[in-house]
Amino acid sequence: MGPAIVCLLTAVVLSGAAAPAETTVSDLIDNGSDWAGLEVTVEGELIGDYGFRHDGWMWTQLNGDDYVGRPISEGGPAVGGNSGIGVRMPAGLGEGLDPPGRYGTRGPVVRVTGIWKWHDSERQGESFLEADSVEVIQSGRTLKESPDRTVIVIGVVLVLLIPVLWPRRRPISSRRV
Repeated sequence: MGPAIVCLLTAVVLSGAAAPAETTVSDLIDNGSDWAGLEVTVEGELIGDYGFRHDGWMWTQLNGDDYVGRPISEGGPAVGGNSGIGVRMPAGLGEGLDPPGRYGTRGPVVRVTGIWKWHDSERQGESFLEADSVEVIQSGRTLKESPDRTVIVIGVVLVLLIPVLWPRRRPISSRRV
């Protein structure tokens, strides 16, 4: 075989390597068995806690709901509940990540690639993403919350109305027999 054919065959073989499939947290939750054992890439916010284990692995939660794009405290709409999947990764991948999201904190938004483990028999039937790479898209940050002025105004009005609306209490006279 000539060098041109060897180069061509090498290029064909290398280009045949499948890239990870892009999917969403919702799709993994709704159609988990379809992705079982496949390499996938998912974006979302790391939330909750980073559980570093003695076996060299770290566990965390990856949320992929509407609040990742725009938290409610930053004007995002309240649209449904939170949805997330478990992520297991070598502890080294989790070192140096910003703190995970929780009340008052936006966790890092990441792009995670790994193998989707659907009802993994080695983990008592747990479904999770076993990550082999984590790319930070947005750093975590503290969320600023300001009080809702409408709630404050209604509260003040109600407090001012208490003397008017509260029924006057009449003392009950005690009778001696």
